[in-house]
Amino acid sequence: MASKPSIPKGTRDFSPAEVAKRQYIIQTIKSNFEKFGFQPIETPSFENSDTLMGKYGEEGDRLIFKILNSGDYLSKANATHLENKDSLKLTASISEKALRYDLTVPFARYVVQHQSEIEFPFKRYQIQPVWRADRPQKGRFREFFQCDADVVGSKSLWQEVELVQLYDTVFTALGLEGVTIKINNRKILSGIAEVIGASDKLIDFTVALDKLDKIGEDGVKKEMIEKGISEEAIAKVQPLFSFTGTIAEKINQLSQLLSASVEGMKGVEELQFICEKVTQLGLATAQLDLDVTLARGLNYYTGAIFEIAPPKTVSMGSIGGGGRYDDLTGIFGLKNMSGVGISFGLDRIYLVVEELGLFPDTVSATSKALFVNYGETEAFVAMQTIQKLRAEGIKVELYPDAVKMGKQLQYADKRGIGYAVILGAQEIESKTFALKNLSTGEQVFLDYEGLKNHLL
Repeated sequence: MASKPSIPKGTRDFSPAEVAKRQYIIQTIKSNFEKFGFQPIETPSFENSDTLMGKYGEEGDRLIFKILNSGDYLSKANATHLENKDSLKLTASISEKALRYDLTVPFARYVVQHQSEIEFPFKRYQIQPVWRADRPQKGRFREFFQCDADVVGSKSLWQEVELVQLYDTVFTALGLEGVTIKINNRKILSGIAEVIGASDKLIDFTVALDKLDKIGEDGVKKEMIEKGISEEAIAKVQPLFSFTGTIAEKINQLSQLLSASVEGMKGVEELQFICEKVTQLGLATAQLDLDVTLARGLNYYTGAIFEIAPPKTVSMGSIGGGGRYDDLTGIFGLKNMSGVGISFGLDRIYLVVEELGLFPDTVSATSKALFVNYGETEAFVAMQTIQKLRAEGIKVELYPDAVKMGKQLQYADKRGIGYAVILGAQEIESKTFALKNLSTGEQVFLDYEGLKNHLL
């Protein structure tokens, strides 16, 4: 007997109900992207390997899915690398393409390739799947959607202010109250590394600091020491491990700590502008918090950094993030093209909305009503009515076979269809419809307008 088919780890099938809920989230995000003036683009699911490799750091490169060349790919492989089983060097000769790791680097490639056609500043959004050869776990998959919004061609901090508002607007529309928008600035992290004499250890310093909420103060200090950061330097940043107060108070503390760093003070000024304007304009349901330990792993952020924490009642990692990158397109030869962008983590947002029971009852992939099939004559009249109802945007369908009514109603119940429309010879003659509520068993007789209004 043939074995039962399966799917790769870290991927998922989605039922009609799950797809309907995902589309509800996507549509909510998409409509607000467009409300804020962002335009849609799409890029290929795979790129040339040299477009992606080297853009995410060593860890990111390791997680990129490579695509084997077509045909006899080993015939062009380097014999020495093959004999030595040097997989890293061998890959370059047998794989010229790779699945995209995120949407930001392909976007940078798109901007450079189409720069003569683009009006800057360019506000784009993109909602497409990405792939990472990561270890699957709760909320972390190998295939998942990203929902990105970016602006390139402007250094204005008003863009950051708007992106904070965009996060707030989307999560408010989804009913996700209590979301925290964490903000920091890479210039501040550079300034801190500078004032403690560890500028050459900036990446090691920020990567360790970013783990504070996971491994605690002692764990962060231990990792810093292991990376060659002195205990004296660590002592100078002790205030960061208990950084509390209002945003204004935190900014004041940072100003004192970074007074000797030009780079650090520039970051403080940028943060102060963004936070002050957001506070003055106000947020609907989200909270803004300055988190000086926030570093994020990607190397291309140069200014503001964002990370979104779900409501505290939910155990889940970040559900969004982003930041300012001053020269991302420079990796493809287009210099001085500043940009800033954010991303919504669709899959994690889905899990949070599901756990909190926030999906509206109206979110459904099923029909509103099922017309019972009594035979060819009745079915034809039913189809005429169905055609009119569908033109009104009402989801209805006819059971395809003229079988016992009990079987048809059982089908409707299992599908989650709320109503059955009974249109037999008597109803056709009287030009009425019997509408049966399958939850309560209540049945009413209506004319077409009554039926339409009931199902709208």
